[in-house]
Amino acid sequence: MPNRKVTYRLYPNTEQEARLQDMLGLHQRLYNTALEERIRVYKETGKGLSFADQCKALTQWRKNSAGLRSMNAQSEQVTLKRLDRAFRHFFRRVKNGEMPGFPRFKSLHRYSGWGYKTHGDGWKLHPGESGKHGRLYLQGVGLVPVRGKARTQGECKTCEILHKAGKWYASVTLEVEAIPRERGVETCAFDWGLETFLTVATHQQGIETVPNPRHLRRQLTELKRLGQDVSRKIRMAQKISGRKKHFPVSRHLRKAIQHLARLHAKIARSRKDFLHQTRAWLVNRFGAIATEALDVKNMVHHGGARKRGLNREIHAAAPGAFLKLTRTKAEEAGSWYEEAPTRTLKPTQRCHACWRLPDEKKTLSDRWHQCPHCGAACSRDENAARVLLRWLKMRLAGESGSGREPSEAWSGIRPSETMAPALKRETHAIP
Repeated sequence: MPNRKVTYRLYPNTEQEARLQDMLGLHQRLYNTALEERIRVYKETGKGLSFADQCKALTQWRKNSAGLRSMNAQSEQVTLKRLDRAFRHFFRRVKNGEMPGFPRFKSLHRYSGWGYKTHGDGWKLHPGESGKHGRLYLQGVGLVPVRGKARTQGECKTCEILHKAGKWYASVTLEVEAIPRERGVETCAFDWGLETFLTVATHQQGIETVPNPRHLRRQLTELKRLGQDVSRKIRMAQKISGRKKHFPVSRHLRKAIQHLARLHAKIARSRKDFLHQTRAWLVNRFGAIATEALDVKNMVHHGGARKRGLNREIHAAAPGAFLKLTRTKAEEAGSWYEEAPTRTLKPTQRCHACWRLPDEKKTLSDRWHQCPHCGAACSRDENAARVLLRWLKMRLAGESGSGREPSEAWSGIRPSETMAPALKRETHAIP
């Protein structure tokens, strides 16, 4: 059975807010203490501590600490499990020759929250009428009013309490029986870009475009003003206290930091909403979708300050998140989704009409496609989308060594309800 996440906004009163802040600090100190213990034991014995070892030590820590005893024991085990996962990923990166990234100590303002393992053990959700809004019980806090509603009803499994930009959220994992999702019957291929977010080539309608909303660029002036305000207040606090670090944070500085964080959160929400709406339009309308595989890390890796603005726009458009989201939802709907190998196909270089590559490679600044062989002319993004659409046709026809049967979507027939979707992308519960 697949899992799904639903996020509720918490509205604690003054006493509950203070208790939540105390619990956040206790979990942060538990994480840092467990990390310090792992480092100490390794230096003394040459052997590392496992998750089970630290769970045994947690029993003794709870006897000696009234703060830890006041919290749910399983939630503290989740904090230890997060540290254990950090070490597992560290050793995996070392083994694969990647940048190791040793787990580091976390300050309170960089510690996002904590989790619970079992519904009814330390937490319990009491949804309102029709599953909308309600109250959330947390051990040591009480009943907290919440706002939110799950799109797909299911059984509560785990919960994570998050603190972002001065606001509290509860991310609840639900186990659902099935995920009803619409799927279309048309065929398309799209090229992602910055000038236009998507250039979509369809077999029936030709070329369609989705404009780039540029959520970040529209707020750059305000972001700069708020950032300068925070920097100015920090310099003033450092000058008055005579310390570069651990200087007292005034009420005005804290408020300026919150304003900046809230604007960043607003931009992130706008971007996420746009990606979901665009993905829904694609999956609901098209039954066969193709695009090119993008290596975002390489796209922004070189260039330095010379292409700083371009790198910022690439990150702001979130192409990696959009492709992952589209692939996941297409698989859930049972649609045909493919990513063309960019290095082999070269959709921005190849001509969609004669299928030949140019004698001289086009640069990024060449925004118009003019084929020197057949004379076909169109915009660069339109040409890439048409190349991808032609490549998709060959894949659907069983060519190019795909070894797959032609899709029902290519014939214009709605996919049958018995056709099993591809791999389900599930949100895993906290172990």
